[in-house]
Amino acid sequence: MVFTPPPVRGRLTANAPLAPLTWFQTGGAAEYLFRPADADDLAALLRAVPMDVPLTLLGAGSNVLIRDGGIKGIVIKLGRGFTAITATPDGYEVGAAALDQTLAQTAAADGRAGLEFLIGIPGSIGGAVRMNAGCYGREISDIIVYADVMHRSGDIERLDKDALGLSYRHSELPKDSIVLSAHLRTEPGDSDAITARLAEIRSLREETQPTGSRTGGSTFANPLGHKAWALIDAAGCRGLTRGGAMVSEKHCNFLINTGGATAEAIEALGETVRERVLQQSGITLRWEIERIGLSKDV
Repeated sequence: MVFTPPPVRGRLTANAPLAPLTWFQTGGAAEYLFRPADADDLAALLRAVPMDVPLTLLGAGSNVLIRDGGIKGIVIKLGRGFTAITATPDGYEVGAAALDQTLAQTAAADGRAGLEFLIGIPGSIGGAVRMNAGCYGREISDIIVYADVMHRSGDIERLDKDALGLSYRHSELPKDSIVLSAHLRTEPGDSDAITARLAEIRSLREETQPTGSRTGGSTFANPLGHKAWALIDAAGCRGLTRGGAMVSEKHCNFLINTGGATAEAIEALGETVRERVLQQSGITLRWEIERIGLSKDV
């Protein structure tokens, strides 16, 4: 790729390691990593970059596996200029880089109910919108009013809930579009009761998930009428290992980097799990973790 970086106010870094930015702590480098100062800075870069230069958006790094060959083009990571949480009469206007858990805690302190489930999602609001994230019986589609999205052209469009095309762990957002912010609806609530619910969800998560491990969260989406973890367990995959990667003993829909695992080993272990589940149950598991980038030998 022949690319002359335009002047920016944020940080544009060549050959930037990405492993430290992901929960798996593995994977290759970005050809360029861009951290825009604000939406205007992001739009200026997009308008200056040729259309054949690939763009990849990286959120909190909690639900992604970056392959060992890294990512060509420009990886965009939104930072402090996109973390504002602003109260409105019916909820919050939230920057895409704000953490789900931070928003849940803010709402609890303000006595606003409806966002408690976000305490169980270790990601950012932008990523939550893009994949319609959810847990404990709630998901983004239950609370979103609209999202402001920047297209590859640098233009911003406001998309309401229907236009986002939200379904189970999926949205119809164009691949090159970037969520800038979202308007999320809340209801009046009791701050103490909401805080207690947050503590309950945290405790349940710590009891049932490998929260202290290098993992990417739930690996596979639940097939209709089934729980992915139960299918994996029934296929005898709990504790299965490959090259430093392991299927969690605590919750077998989580893959773990036990130390030194390559992205290739983690992905290969996941594919082995999918094969065994298919053989045992006839059900094909769909990856929920986003796998991006090139293999090492490409």
